Amino acid sequence: MKNSEIKALEIEELNEKLRAEEDGIQKLKFAHAISPIENPMKIREAKKLIARLKTEIRAKELAK
Repeated sequence: MKNSEIKALEIEELNEKLRAEEDGIQKLKFAHAISPIENPMKIREAKKLIARLKTEIRAKELAK
């Protein structure tokens, strides 16, 4: 997801996406602990996306 796409979303949509990504990263970590996943860079990408979402949520809260 690109930054421009993230900035276009509303706070409610950002929160939903954040919850979904946090669930997804938990599943990735669990799968990686059991047996190595094919592409472990997915975990890093998911962490960065979560950080971008949290940053945008905070920026929109401060803008109000």
